[in-house]
Amino acid sequence: MTAMHGLAEGPACPAPVAETERIQLGHGSGGKLSAELLRTHFLPRFGNPILLALGDGAVVPGAETLVVSTDSFVVRPLEFPGGNIGHLAVHGTLNDVAMMGAVPRYLTAAFVLEEGLELTVLDRVLDAMAGASRATGIPIVTGDTKVVEHGKADGLYITTTGIGSLGADFRPGPDRAAVGDIILVSGPVGCHGIAVLAVRDGLTFDAEVESDTASLYPLVASLRSELGDAIHVLRDPTRGGMASALNEIAQASGVGMRLTEESLPIPEPVAAACAMLGLDPLYIANEGVLVAVVAARAASQALAIMQGHALGRGAARIGQVIADRPGLVRLATGIGGERIVDLLPGDQLPRIC
Repeated sequence: MTAMHGLAEGPACPAPVAETERIQLGHGSGGKLSAELLRTHFLPRFGNPILLALGDGAVVPGAETLVVSTDSFVVRPLEFPGGNIGHLAVHGTLNDVAMMGAVPRYLTAAFVLEEGLELTVLDRVLDAMAGASRATGIPIVTGDTKVVEHGKADGLYITTTGIGSLGADFRPGPDRAAVGDIILVSGPVGCHGIAVLAVRDGLTFDAEVESDTASLYPLVASLRSELGDAIHVLRDPTRGGMASALNEIAQASGVGMRLTEESLPIPEPVAAACAMLGLDPLYIANEGVLVAVVAARAASQALAIMQGHALGRGAARIGQVIADRPGLVRLATGIGGERIVDLLPGDQLPRIC
């Protein structure tokens, strides 16, 4: 695994997106359009103190130990190297619960099926969900199924909701990053998005790239048991990738962040694919990687815990939280320069999680 050099010379900036009265694909990117959609259309109507925390899940008042998170999964194709939409639906929601510091307990699942979907494909997706549920010990306890006309659902959409229990001694949150904290990532960056892109567009690489989809709770549990409240922030960088996740943390905490390009664990096949296609790996979705912002005193131990765990063997220290330029993420490049890692205005790669 090697870091990708020359990110500063990476893809050209996407063209600015004009104001529109209709939804565009970029509204689902996790970037600037997504944030604007949330800020101008959803929050004014649904805004409440719980929702406005904008975490991966919600801590429900009156039952302070309860965390609830919900997510919808759309991906084309439904199956890809390393998994399928069923794996994503279970792992993705369990990971959101885990990033809140909670212990996942139950899942619900709702399906929108498209007329004409092959039952053998549906069975493979359901088998993947059942297998992931058994492997994690988290049962799917209720759900719903709807069918829509041919051409209306890309085959299959899944929405899952996770319920977990939260202790008083472990409350990581996006607003808890503090100056001096160290930024860690648990493994290679960009594998999921490139795996989906490769099969979608019929691309072949010297080495096959597989999705990293996995439930991250066992890794979180190890960090919690050893370091507790020294883990300030946890985030799984899915839609919008590492860049979007770190920008959200920096803005929520009112701090700056400085990353080091040479420390980024970007596998060579991912780096090569991104260079060939004009993509930036920092914006590529991941499904089995977490970002941890950790108190400086505990950073070395946290990294050792990650690297000693099956889910974190490729973990790396990638940067630090700083006071300069609150809300901005900057990258020190391999050629001695520096660039801002901003939210994308549009979407590099739609429908991958």
